Amino acid sequence: MFFIAEIGLNHNGDVEIAKQLIRIAKEKGFNAVKFQKRDPTIGIPHLMQNRMRETPWGYIGYPAYRKIVEFEAAQYDDINWYCEEIDIDWFASTWDLPSFRFIQEYNLKYNKIASPMLTYKPLLEAVASEQKPTFISTGMSTFEQIDSAVKIFHDNKCPFTLMHTVGIYPCPHSKCNIRMITTLKDRYKCAVGYSGHEVDLLPTILAVSLGAEVIERHITLDRAMWGSDQVSSLEPRGQELLIRDSNLVDTILGDGTTRCLPEECQKAKQLRWWDEKDSIDSA
Repeated sequence: MFFIAEIGLNHNGDVEIAKQLIRIAKEKGFNAVKFQKRDPTIGIPHLMQNRMRETPWGYIGYPAYRKIVEFEAAQYDDINWYCEEIDIDWFASTWDLPSFRFIQEYNLKYNKIASPMLTYKPLLEAVASEQKPTFISTGMSTFEQIDSAVKIFHDNKCPFTLMHTVGIYPCPHSKCNIRMITTLKDRYKCAVGYSGHEVDLLPTILAVSLGAEVIERHITLDRAMWGSDQVSSLEPRGQELLIRDSNLVDTILGDGTTRCLPEECQKAKQLRWWDEKDSIDSA
């Protein structure tokens, strides 16, 4: 099982908060932490360009907010050094080609395609051409769109894991559709994972029970912090339980073969009175 701690923008533009989250992820047993990188001048949809937002920095436009929380080279240099220092991998989902080229400079082990970018073919081609293991989130997409993305990665001989995702924050249980884990495995014959946005752990644990090989969850210091992703993120105790319970799934599921365990056989001698009677009569 491979566990990804999605920091995303939950650092709120503060590299010290990011480093706290990295350290906690390492302590709780995550294999990697993930960030988001985009160029605020080009990576914002047209309908968001003039939208205003109430933020800790005042009532400002969405592009201005994105610029405040976006890490640049100095912050990523610090993150890169810190992750090396405590021995945890990091990577980022990139939302435009300049951001992809920026992240390329760090020569990281993994790439990530965020759900909104699954149909942006120039980015998919660039990522797939690196032939690095890539996690591809499938939220807000049709099978035809997923088919097209998968073909690009197959054509480039780039290893990938499809991540079942529902792009609702937080995602209610009725929308999680965890059986998609099985559907994606059957349709694409590839590794499949789950990127969850629910407020609890149950859907994620169910995804593991259905064969998810990679788990990604947003993490936070405190769900009451400002930010749109905080409420669907896991605080440190939740992170600990996620790792613990996910790692117990295989043990609990067992191998599906019936047998009388030694502990059961001993109990049977105590409770199956007719067996005891038979043994007495035959004596």
